[in-house]
Amino acid sequence: MIDLHSHLLPGVDDGAQTLEEGLALARLAVDDGIKVSVVTPHVHPGRYENFRTALLPRLTAFQEALVAAGIPLQLRLGGEVRLGVESLELLLDGEIPFLGEIDGYRVMLLEFPHQSIPVGSQQFIEKLGQLKVRPLLAHPERNKAIMAQPDRLVGLLEAGCWLQLTAGSIAGRFGEASQQVARRILENGWAHVIATDAHNLQHRPPRLREGFLAAADIVGESAAWKMVSQRPAEILGLPCN
Repeated sequence: MIDLHSHLLPGVDDGAQTLEEGLALARLAVDDGIKVSVVTPHVHPGRYENFRTALLPRLTAFQEALVAAGIPLQLRLGGEVRLGVESLELLLDGEIPFLGEIDGYRVMLLEFPHQSIPVGSQQFIEKLGQLKVRPLLAHPERNKAIMAQPDRLVGLLEAGCWLQLTAGSIAGRFGEASQQVARRILENGWAHVIATDAHNLQHRPPRLREGFLAAADIVGESAAWKMVSQRPAEILGLPCN
């Protein structure tokens, strides 16, 4: 399996705080069946000042630490990019860490505030499309506004947005409301990928398999496997299993 959304990279945001914690999370990921993890630090100007050129050497150092520790996990660099004008400026400056590229579009993990869909979000997504950027919206099922009105996703989908569900949401780890919205997104065929959004060992571990199994009960094993392996591999430019 391939995890497109994780916060394993130590000391850059609210994910792993130390190298030891990052290594422990990586071990859990491998034990869960994850072969590749994309580390996606928050890119949130004013809060988490993470830029592509600064993150690359940190990624290299962490990958070397995994090899030294005998942990067979491949890492890739991405970023969880907060919606905002400042993030658009980073994009234009070449400082956004994209997940990959597919069909001529660079794929960017996009984050909304947890409580709302900001005014102008659809226009922002349309602007990204003009720049040949495909936004992959992180954990929409945990957004309060979407939980209240899931059909608000339709306009975002029509504007070219893809959706990434959190494995734990599908499995019920974030409560019944987010689980029900995740189920509806799956049943409607709106979900593109499933990822862990792993942050820590206690409450947000890198457990992707439980999300795959829960999704398989809803949409079937083949469709669920596409969301944890085939589509992530396509985005990363890796061979598809």
